[in-house]
Amino acid sequence: MTPRFDFVGMVTADMPAALAFYRRLGLDLPSDADSAPHVEATTPGGVRLAWDTVETVRSFDPDWRPPTGEGRVALAFRCDDLAEVDAVYAELTAAGHPGLREPWDAVWGQRYASVGDPDGNSVDLYAPLPAPAAPPA
Repeated sequence: MTPRFDFVGMVTADMPAALAFYRRLGLDLPSDADSAPHVEATTPGGVRLAWDTVETVRSFDPDWRPPTGEGRVALAFRCDDLAEVDAVYAELTAAGHPGLREPWDAVWGQRYASVGDPDGNSVDLYAPLPAPAAPPA
């Protein structure tokens, strides 16, 4: 038997703000979850994302301290097309979330952008760039 990737857990200092951010990215998170100490959502790809409050984590690990510095976790959301990358980035930054990297056409063949979530995690948005046209024969 081989273990399979199934779950990404994040600790949040502000559950309502974290869930509001991820709702904007299309996750189905009920509004009554804002007051819960633990929340999970299954993505269309089957991976579960979960959030625990600081208090919840400290209930089983009293010495837990949040990591310091950047890059604690990075998530990526695939968009349907290039325009959606730009639109979602604009919507999130207009809502006050920090734009970490404005949309650009990456050398690896994707339209890419990065936004910070309420807990300082990097959330990337991407869509494949169209294939270059073949030169005329």
